[in-house]
Amino acid sequence: MESKSVKETLLSRRSIRRFEREPITKEQLDFIYEAIRNTPTSYNGQQFTVIDIDDQAIKEQLYEIIGQKQIKTCNHFLAFCIDYNRIAGFAKSEGVDMPPFYDTMDGTIVGVVDATLAMMSALTAADSVGLGGCCIGYARTANPEAVAKVLGLPQGVFVVCGLSLGVPREMPDLKPKMPASLLIHHNAYRTDDMLPELKAYDAEIKEYNASRSGTTSNNDWLRHILSYYTEALSYDMLKALADRGFNIKK
Repeated sequence: MESKSVKETLLSRRSIRRFEREPITKEQLDFIYEAIRNTPTSYNGQQFTVIDIDDQAIKEQLYEIIGQKQIKTCNHFLAFCIDYNRIAGFAKSEGVDMPPFYDTMDGTIVGVVDATLAMMSALTAADSVGLGGCCIGYARTANPEAVAKVLGLPQGVFVVCGLSLGVPREMPDLKPKMPASLLIHHNAYRTDDMLPELKAYDAEIKEYNASRSGTTSNNDWLRHILSYYTEALSYDMLKALADRGFNIKK
């Protein structure tokens, strides 16, 4: 199993949405699993579970709910979940009280961070051995209860994000990212004027969208992202979490 360097893996990463029919090998999949297992987590609590879906019928059910085509065309679709069911069941079997940590905002954040780190471990491992992937946030927001039903999720488990994986059929242009000066501040948050750099980045994104290979658009960065924020105002994530057993109180 040939691997790319860490530098090449991280700096050439791009989202892959079209895949070959060629399967992911057992060696590649075992490597991805081991990368997930070695993810750093809060308190080493490992407050996450990953559900690996390779059953085509289940992938197509999820596609109908979530609406992202790469879910049904990828070789494996991984659902990364907050998981407090596992430890709660263990505590009960041992006669140990399970504190309602999952009913706090911090408990939810801990699970989200753990699941997200696990997803990045999986994506980096997959990319390093020549596979491609696309993170799918709509797995969390499209219809949480319907997704939970398809995946048989018990209470205390909630999908944070999905990841489609497979052998790439495309190699899209590398999407421009903000300069390090906007993303990385030193010793304290920047207080100087960031607007010139933000406007320059906005123009760069607009140029990229207009000239990239494949589907083009006239989207800039600012208005496109704000349109997503507006769409997201319709999501009721507190209810979705409560339906999964997370009754956040503080």
